[in-house]
Amino acid sequence: MSEMTAVVARGGALVETRLPVPEPGPRDLLVRIEAVSVNPVDTKVRADADDEVLGFDAAGAVVAVGSEVTRFSVGDEVYYAGDITRPGSNAEFQAVDERLVGHKPASLSFTDAAALPLTTITAWETLFDHLGATADSEGELLIVGAPGGVGSMLTQLARTRTRLHVIGTAGRAESGEWVRAMGAHDTVDHHELVPAVKRLAPNGVDWLFTSYSAGQIPSFAEVLRPFGHIVAIDDEHDDVYPLKAKSITWHWEFMFARSSHGYELETQGALLDDVAQLVDAGTLRTTATRRLDGITAETLTEAHRLVESGGTIGKVVLSR
Repeated sequence: MSEMTAVVARGGALVETRLPVPEPGPRDLLVRIEAVSVNPVDTKVRADADDEVLGFDAAGAVVAVGSEVTRFSVGDEVYYAGDITRPGSNAEFQAVDERLVGHKPASLSFTDAAALPLTTITAWETLFDHLGATADSEGELLIVGAPGGVGSMLTQLARTRTRLHVIGTAGRAESGEWVRAMGAHDTVDHHELVPAVKRLAPNGVDWLFTSYSAGQIPSFAEVLRPFGHIVAIDDEHDDVYPLKAKSITWHWEFMFARSSHGYELETQGALLDDVAQLVDAGTLRTTATRRLDGITAETLTEAHRLVESGGTIGKVVLSR
């Protein structure tokens, strides 16, 4: 087991190569990867990567543990989103810090579990860390990009773990059906955002999540109430000055902030364990909608193409 097959980004393309199997550090698990999913961040990183193993979401089985590991044993089934500063999951094996890892939901296959980690952590940090939501929180939450991976998990969490009224944007009939299936109380056409939201919340929404902000800041300012909050995960946005007149707060959410800076790593592993219990209890569900066989340069290229198309509902997942 000295070498493994991996898929690396090279010149903007994805190619297969042979690499040494990682040696787990003291707090690391060595995981045999059974399934991965592709997120928009994967496609962004690919453009600038040079012979790097990409991939963040993963589900698999532990085959070795570091000397200081306490939460896992060989044979445990796990899922996680990893660390942007280390080699990724598009390989046969991956070394990952145990503090970032959760026990896989027993009720899900590796494939369906791999859809969850990155988007669930992002949604959880949005709702509970940035917005400070609790089981008793009330008001209006507008989710811009609700059919996507993060939007799908945020909708489920807000609907099942708070008392918020959830409004999700959708541009197509099938997208609207998916958003309602995730638990949204209402859907609105993102092409007519302001009038549609104002009909549902004439006094303005309390909170807004966005995965797409370019050209939208004035609209966000119009649909939010004074002292409202926005959480954004995208990189493309305009001047936030229009938010000042209503004292609207802008939050950035970047789920790799903890792992990149060594800050409270155990929070994400504990979060994923909590989510696994919610999945096994039937409270949350997988967001896998497109499943591809094989974790190869060919299938990963197709998955990246699907994600880059911008019309994906839920998550694209690949299994070995």
